[in-house]
Amino acid sequence: MKGFLLGLIFGLVMVSVGLFAYFATGFAPVATSAAPMPLERMLAKLALHARIGREMPKGAPITANESNYTAGANIYRTNCAVCHGLPGQPESNISKGMFPDVPQLFKHGVTDDPAGETYWKITNGIRLTGMPAFKDTLSETERWQVTLLLADADKKVAEAFGVMKEKNMYGKKVMGVARTTFIIGPDGKIQHIFEKVNPEGHAEEVLEYLKESAMGVA
Repeated sequence: MKGFLLGLIFGLVMVSVGLFAYFATGFAPVATSAAPMPLERMLAKLALHARIGREMPKGAPITANESNYTAGANIYRTNCAVCHGLPGQPESNISKGMFPDVPQLFKHGVTDDPAGETYWKITNGIRLTGMPAFKDTLSETERWQVTLLLADADKKVAEAFGVMKEKNMYGKKVMGVARTTFIIGPDGKIQHIFEKVNPEGHAEEVLEYLKESAMGVA
């Protein structure tokens, strides 16, 4: 029994020394372009899912309505889009250079995730990834507004706004988002719709409309 314990202790010490040497001598992958360490993905997911399952809220305290979707879209564009993408837009170079790969939420979505899980990730971030914590920079309501928007990333909102349309791409008929700009008033109601938007010069077009309609833009 004594020999077994000594062997176990010796084995644990050797494993610890080996791990230290692995990291201290620069063999551990630290570049975003490097392959993951053995079991890295499995262990990271195991710890993350266990923590989220224990701490995530069970329901949203705000209603999934037009005004909250609109607010969530504005917050997403400002804080999230550079990494997680926008509908119909290519993945950014920043996103392409990150490890682990950044999910493009309007392509793959998080609609299968409970809303509480998405809220937890937005609030707390994820260690050793590029996902920051927004607990101290966005209010609870703002974090829930983004959560509700992403819960609808399977295009129900786009369908409700009537911008999911049949398009001709490379000779094939596909369903996609038609470029459309909605001007939302302070009361949360749609004031104007720009259809078949051409990105070239569209910002100036919108500003001109806002000036003419005296909606607070000088």
